Amino acid sequence: MAYQPLEELLSKANNSVYRLVRLASVRAMELANSGVKLVQAPAEQKLATTALDEIRAGKVTEKTADMATKLKDEKAKEDKAKKHDNS
Repeated sequence: MAYQPLEELLSKANNSVYRLVRLASVRAMELANSGVKLVQAPAEQKLATTALDEIRAGKVTEKTADMATKLKDEKAKEDKAKKHDNS
């Protein structure tokens, strides 16, 4: 696993470890679903490490993570409504 400088990462998450972990986990889940990386990373690198690399590079912010969560929630509601309509 690559070393991740906490000092650089915390500044990207308003100096909050909680926000950093949340941001990295949301981005890692997106990477698992889409596979689209915003920085160059080896294929064998773990998704959490890639997510942290993207955060450190400034490619991922809290705003983008919040938008992704909102879109995911909206899609889940639409899917639930479709299932209900088909019943």
